[in-house]
Amino acid sequence: MRYQISGKGISIKDSVKEAIERKIDKLEKYLSDDTLIHVTLSEFKGNDVIEVTIPIKGTLIRAEQTSSVLYDAIDDAVDILEKQLLKHRKKLITRHRNQGAFKQEFFEEAPEEVEETIEIVRNKRFQFKPMDAIEACMEMELLGHNFFAFLDRDTDKLAVVYKRKDGKFGLIASEE
Repeated sequence: MRYQISGKGISIKDSVKEAIERKIDKLEKYLSDDTLIHVTLSEFKGNDVIEVTIPIKGTLIRAEQTSSVLYDAIDDAVDILEKQLLKHRKKLITRHRNQGAFKQEFFEEAPEEVEETIEIVRNKRFQFKPMDAIEACMEMELLGHNFFAFLDRDTDKLAVVYKRKDGKFGLIASEE
């Protein structure tokens, strides 16, 4: 596996790079030797943040963790990545597709899988009011939610505004 380790606004010591590589090497049994793993370290509100992305043909495996202790964040991110890789493998086996980024042993030496079921515990139905994104943000803030779905007045299509970690807002809209 190859690593691209970078820092956003911070410098990274060699000992930290070595620790990251040592922890992520745990995923070696799932990935081929030419897989490039992107790791970005940053700070947010006094905590260390690690973002790890593994591009695999057809999808992107990603984990982001924040902790006051960098090494805890690294451990948590690797655990998340391993669960995602296992889920992805299960999907590939189900679809009989091989994306090419996995070693053949990944399919043969299947460890006992942890079955995670998705359970919808609440179902809401309501009519979307036509409004613009600014009005939707104000409505979201008023309700105290971190996202809000609305009918875009200009396009007459469903859109979603959401609150980002940096306190700003984002907009998700369908293409025309």
